[in-house]
Amino acid sequence: MASILSERTKILMIKVASYNIHKAIGTDRRRNPGRIIDVLNEIDADVIALQEADRRFGARAAAIPEKLLEMQSDYRAIPLDVQIDSMGWHGNAILVKKSVEVLGHDIMHIPCLEPRGAIMAHFQINGQPLAVFGMHLDLSGLWRRRQAAAIVKLAQDKEQDVPVVLMGDLNEWSAARGCLKDFTRAFEIVDCGRSFHSRNPIATLDRIMHSSSIRSSSAGVHDSPTARKASDHLPVWANIIVDTVQDA
Repeated sequence: MASILSERTKILMIKVASYNIHKAIGTDRRRNPGRIIDVLNEIDADVIALQEADRRFGARAAAIPEKLLEMQSDYRAIPLDVQIDSMGWHGNAILVKKSVEVLGHDIMHIPCLEPRGAIMAHFQINGQPLAVFGMHLDLSGLWRRRQAAAIVKLAQDKEQDVPVVLMGDLNEWSAARGCLKDFTRAFEIVDCGRSFHSRNPIATLDRIMHSSSIRSSSAGVHDSPTARKASDHLPVWANIIVDTVQDA
């Protein structure tokens, strides 16, 4: 994270990322949360939205044990106060660096055919407020569009008070149609690149979007030897800039 000061304006650069961790099951079909943590440390973002962060069956326990995350990284999961053993809500979780001040969080019920949800967290990073929405949308195109419409409305309401970033696995294979049309009516989509499948990326399923008060300076797909094995998705990232005018 970097800050550049001018006479009247503070330019704050924040790194955000989104990562479908596939319940910590890698391309070798082994569950290894330590590899996921290694990838998180490689990304070194201020805020990371996770998808498939909880196991699928039973108590839906977190795919990454809390103690392991605490001991091996500088990240902590936003407490969503929903399920005791889970990290997220319907698999969605948000991680932040331990230095980030969390101001609030919420879970969102969205239209769904299969269990789906979205989450939001409100932070302050070096004095700059920011709201992040994390999501994992449906496999059905019809339900994706319904979910996108619901999330856009919630994000626009939040945008009146604070800059907004939206991140997640949209499950949208088209380049500019489907739910992407709904999101682009209100938010800008960052060109990160192809993230699925991690062994041979052919699809841009994982997306980062933001409000007009934010601009992205750089973005990409985190493609490392560990990331290719840790999950079937590669993480996507963006360095975003929020300009704030200083007092005279």
